[in-house]
Amino acid sequence: MATGNPYVTQSLFAFFRELKKNNTRSWFQSNKQRYETEVREPLLQLIADFDAKLKKITPQLVADTARSGGSLFRIYRDVRFARDKTPYKTGAGIHFRHSRGKDVHAPGYYLHLEPGSVFAGAGIWQPDSQTLTCIREAIAAAPTRWQAILDAKRTHPISLWEGERLKRAPRGFDPDHPLLEDLKRKDFILTTGFTQKAACADDFIEQFERFCHDTADFMEFLTLAVGLPW
Repeated sequence: MATGNPYVTQSLFAFFRELKKNNTRSWFQSNKQRYETEVREPLLQLIADFDAKLKKITPQLVADTARSGGSLFRIYRDVRFARDKTPYKTGAGIHFRHSRGKDVHAPGYYLHLEPGSVFAGAGIWQPDSQTLTCIREAIAAAPTRWQAILDAKRTHPISLWEGERLKRAPRGFDPDHPLLEDLKRKDFILTTGFTQKAACADDFIEQFERFCHDTADFMEFLTLAVGLPW
């Protein structure tokens, strides 16, 4: 019988459900110790323990346990230019970035934990124009390889995230290219979803690890496309 894992628990989801209803600084300060013990510390331990699993895929991916600026995203929202001024995020995000990820736009793995929204992602989100061009050129130059990678995912519960697309062919690319719809993408991300129950199960970390392995060829393609080592 499943006893749960030490990283993701129902207490984590309960905290975020309550935070969503009471998204104020006063409530958070009163419950900050809960955040530390039920969310932050267990997820920092997940990051630490996942490092060895990442290294089996490539030594270029980073599991950073720093309490600030590491793999665990801050809970504080940037509200400077947002209409929504609520101060806290209502879910946890973990990003296993490339070792060059702080210097350039680079692919990475992502894990999102929020009541009603638990998913994993692999790839690159809204890179700059230069990086986008590099990826598009790699797809145009190796369409068979790119399509084979995507086709292989059809046997898994993994899908290519739709995200944003250009309305027309990107400048410099054939508007009749057979992979035009992919060339028009602004994001290149594979995702898979989990239930909250699955996230709290004994084998959740192994499930996430399996997703990372299953999408490694996709990550390798993107990483090499932008001129980084894999």
